[in-house]
Amino acid sequence: MNKELVISASGNEVQMALVEDKLLVELHKEKLDNRIQVGDIYVGKVRKIMQGLNAAFIDVGEDKDGFAHYLDLGPNYGSVDKYMRLAMNGDAAMATLKGFSPEPVLEKVGNLSNVLKVGQLVLGQVAKEPISTKGPKLTGDISLAGRYVVLTPFVTRISISQKIKGNEERNRLRRLMQSIKPEGFGVIVRTVAEGKGVAELDADLRQLMSRWADMTEKLKHITGPQKIASELSATSALLRDVLTDDFNAIYADNEDVYNDVRRYIQMNAPDKVDIVHLYKMETPIFDQFGVSRDIRRAFGRIVTIRSGVYLYVEHTEAMHVIDVNSGNHIKFGNGQEDTALQVNIESAKEIARQMRLRDLGGIIIVDFVDMAKAENRKQLYDVMCEEMSHDKARHTVLPLSKFGLMQITRQRVRPAVEVNVQEKCPLCEGTGTIKSSLVVVDEIESNLRYLVSSQNERKLTLVTHPYVYAYLTKGLWNIRRKWMWKYKLRLKVKQLQSYGLLEYKFMNSMGEEISM
Repeated sequence: MNKELVISASGNEVQMALVEDKLLVELHKEKLDNRIQVGDIYVGKVRKIMQGLNAAFIDVGEDKDGFAHYLDLGPNYGSVDKYMRLAMNGDAAMATLKGFSPEPVLEKVGNLSNVLKVGQLVLGQVAKEPISTKGPKLTGDISLAGRYVVLTPFVTRISISQKIKGNEERNRLRRLMQSIKPEGFGVIVRTVAEGKGVAELDADLRQLMSRWADMTEKLKHITGPQKIASELSATSALLRDVLTDDFNAIYADNEDVYNDVRRYIQMNAPDKVDIVHLYKMETPIFDQFGVSRDIRRAFGRIVTIRSGVYLYVEHTEAMHVIDVNSGNHIKFGNGQEDTALQVNIESAKEIARQMRLRDLGGIIIVDFVDMAKAENRKQLYDVMCEEMSHDKARHTVLPLSKFGLMQITRQRVRPAVEVNVQEKCPLCEGTGTIKSSLVVVDEIESNLRYLVSSQNERKLTLVTHPYVYAYLTKGLWNIRRKWMWKYKLRLKVKQLQSYGLLEYKFMNSMGEEISM
């Protein structure tokens, strides 16, 4: 598979397009002034405890308060709180957790007011970015994500990605991590670590430990709610998550972004640094790589598939709804059932792509074309599961219900990507109203009078929309003939389907357009 990352930076926004086999599959946007990202770690102050919700609102020093339920604190929050207080008191050993004795785990069912008090300082990590009117969701399960491993303080176990299937490889990675894992820390081995040696994994682990030590140092100087550790930029985070051996090229049209990407690649995958290119052509980078075209096709309420099938995509506060329509799809197989199966399979592939592309989260309901045979419904379910297997976001796909609906839940950690593919109407300029046909005809006559009296034109051709053409030429004694008699000229009227309703132009006897 050919994978390319195309990065466009303009103003205060960076857009990153992931292209697989020349097809846009993911689009990420980052505001350069975006202050809250998933993975950021804050020291906050409990502002209010909601007894009924068993949750708390926490001031993190940003515009919106964070939110944390009792279950979001995690079983090891006692240890997290103890670490924070020791670090704030200047205990240098907290940079490595050597000699740290963990606190008992929290009960699975408990009361938040027994753990947190109003005005108390808490250490939390952003699990979900602010969405709509909601503030960031915080968790007490602190972790630091690297290229190959995720460092998990206070959790000493070693976990291996479920996508690494071979038992021999899983055992090798487990033994290797056991030998290099710091005391008091656990690790989660990521999928990209498969086949990697001890040097690469150890370097990644050391980098994460350095970030942990920096955070410990900052805690010494805390006076109130503030951010103490930042996640990587969206560009670096995306590279960390998607960069694999089959990545072919990265293009950036901004020199600063280009240098950032090169530094990240040089640090984490030096053998692939040559795939990073600085784009210098005058044509916008998204236009050059066909990303703009794919965006216009893929975003919007109606998504058309090449075979004639189209999807209606509707967004609500509670869920996303997708309706599958066969459109002018050519019949396939022996009848309606085979056609419905083919339409649904094509739609399932596009829907899986749309969820990645728009980063849809929460509940997604898909209304497929009805199928009578159970084996066809099972085949459609298998196809959807296979297509969704390429999605890194956590998700669950349920079989078709008796109403032909498929329910999908997908992890939502940030707002869905929205792209406005509509343009201002050239006729009404966005007002919703246009000139009446009488006003247009009066305008044409006024220009005609000017060309005859001031430019001394005696032979003209008027090119206009078919509706206006019909209005001017209908009947024996039509408006065109009246103008010819009135202004003593030869006037020919032509119609052009591509013209807008109010669009027209005059041409002289040489066939040259006359500028008005």
